[in-house]
Amino acid sequence: MSHFGKIKWYNSGKGSGTILPEEGGDALPFRKSDLQQEGQEPKSDQRYSYETSEVDGGKKRAVNLRQQGESQTVEEQARAQQG
Repeated sequence: MSHFGKIKWYNSGKGSGTILPEEGGDALPFRKSDLQQEGQEPKSDQRYSYETSEVDGGKKRAVNLRQQGESQTVEEQARAQQG
């Protein structure tokens, strides 16, 4: 299931960052390799869809991040959430 959130921070030198879920909760870590558009570097406050994966004994992290355009319609967002 896809979730939505905004990039809290991203360190291009380390190739890692965190995303803050829209539904609340703690920021989730991600790596550059988790980005679907690896050529683009995420910036703070950009909206992304993502899925979660459990690592290191149950800790969650964001994977399969996809940047969401500002002009995306409600129907497109619903399709993205459904997978």
